Amino acid sequence: MAGVVEQRSIDVVPDDERHGSAVSQFTLWLGANLQITAVITGALAVVFGANAFWSLIGLLLGNLLGGAVMALHSAQGPRLGLPQMITSRAQFGVRGAVVPLALVIVMYIGFFASGSVLAGQAVGELTHLGETPGIVLFAAVTAVAAAVGYRLIHTLGKIAGLVCALAFVYLGIRLVQRADLGALLADHRFGLPVFLLAVSLSASWQLAFGPYVADYSRYLPRHTSARATFWWTLSGSVLGSQWSMTFGALAAAAAPAAFVGHEVTYIVGLGGAGLIASCLCFVIALGKLTINILNTYGGFMSLVTSVSGFRGQRTLSPRGRSAYIAGIMVAGTAVALLGKDSFLTSFKDFLLFLLTFFTPWSAINLVDYYLISKERYDIPALSDPAGRYGAWNVRALTVYVLGVLAQLPFLATHFYTGPLVAPLGGADISWLVGLAVPAVLYWLAARRDTARTVAPGPRQEENSPAGSGG
Repeated sequence: MAGVVEQRSIDVVPDDERHGSAVSQFTLWLGANLQITAVITGALAVVFGANAFWSLIGLLLGNLLGGAVMALHSAQGPRLGLPQMITSRAQFGVRGAVVPLALVIVMYIGFFASGSVLAGQAVGELTHLGETPGIVLFAAVTAVAAAVGYRLIHTLGKIAGLVCALAFVYLGIRLVQRADLGALLADHRFGLPVFLLAVSLSASWQLAFGPYVADYSRYLPRHTSARATFWWTLSGSVLGSQWSMTFGALAAAAAPAAFVGHEVTYIVGLGGAGLIASCLCFVIALGKLTINILNTYGGFMSLVTSVSGFRGQRTLSPRGRSAYIAGIMVAGTAVALLGKDSFLTSFKDFLLFLLTFFTPWSAINLVDYYLISKERYDIPALSDPAGRYGAWNVRALTVYVLGVLAQLPFLATHFYTGPLVAPLGGADISWLVGLAVPAVLYWLAARRDTARTVAPGPRQEENSPAGSGG
C-alpha cells in the first residue's frame, strides 16, 4: 500500500523517485478539462451576450493565452521537483508567500464547491439519493482519492480523458442532430465587450491552474525537456477546455431556456434515457472527480506550505495529510451546499475575481523563474526564513499589491465595475493589465538583487534543483 499512497508533500522529490514522461501531462490535463464546469464556462460567453461564432473564437484565444502561462508554470516541475506554490517563497519570502497562498486556498475551495454542485446533481440522479446527498458522497470520494495522491491522480486523468472524450463525441453528434449548426454560427455581428468577456472567461480558466500545475509534473525525471513539458501540458489543457467550452457555447445558443440552470439534466437528456442516461451521469461525475481531486490535492499542498513557512516543517505524517485534506473537503462541501441555488451568476463572478489576484502572481513567478533566477533556486533556503530569500520580501509583495490595484479600474464584475470599463464599451481587460504591470515592475525591482541569485558553479550544484534531486 505504501507504494500506492504518496509519501511526499512539499519536500523535494529525489531522482530515484522520479518517473514518467512529459506525455503524462497531456492525458492529465485533457481529462481534467473534459468536464461539465468547462462546459458551463463556455456557455457563459453566450449567456452574457456574445453570439456563438465570436464566442468560440474568443474562448480559443483566451485558452491559448492563458494556457501558455499555465504551461510555463508546468515546465518548472521537473526542474525543481517541488510543488508549485512553495516556489513563491523565492519571490515573496518564506513567510511572505502566505499572501498569495491564502487566495489560492480560497480558489481551491471555490472550485471544489462549484464542481461538487454539478457532480452532486449527477451523482444524485445516478444513485437516486437526491442532490444534497450526492454532493456529500462525491466530496467524500474526492477526499479519499486525493489522500492516495500523485499516481492515482494521473491514472484517473488517463481514464477520464478516454471516457470523457468518447462521451463528448457522442454528445456533440446528438447536439448537431437537434440543432442547426449553420444557423447557430451564421450570426457574425461583433461586439468587443462580450468578445473580451469570452476571452477573459477562458483565460481565467487556464490561469487558475497556474498555482498548482507543477504539482503534477514534479515527479518527472529532472532531464525531462522543459519544451516537451510545456507543449504537452498546453496541448492537453487547450484541447480539453476548448472542446468542452465549444459544446457549452453551442448548447447555450441552441437551447438557452432548456440548458441554462439545468446543465446536467440537459446533457443527460441530450444523450437519451435509461442506460445511456446513467452512463452520462457517470461520465459527468468522473470528469468532475478528476478536477476536484486536483483542487483538493492542491489545497492540501497550499495549506501545508502556508503553515510550514511559520513552523519550519518540511515533512508531513500520513495523519497530518489526512487532516489537511479533510479540512479542504469540509470547507468546499459547506460552500457547495450553501451556494448551489445561485450557481451560474456566482461562478462567473468567481472566475473573474480569481483572475484579478492570480495574474499578478503568475507574472511575478514567471519573471523571477525565467528572467531573474534563470531557472535556479536555492532549495534549502526556501525553508529558511533567515536564508537567501528571507522571511518577507516587501518589494515583491508591494509589486503584487500594485498589480492587483492596477486592474481595478478595468474590472467588470457583478459586484464591482471599474471607472474605465464604460469608456472601453464595457470590455474587461483587467487580466491583461494584471499580467503586464507586475511583470514590468517586478523585473525592474528584482533585476539588481544579486543576493537572491544562485550563480552556476560547484556550490550551486549542492543547493540548486540540479543538486537536490529537483
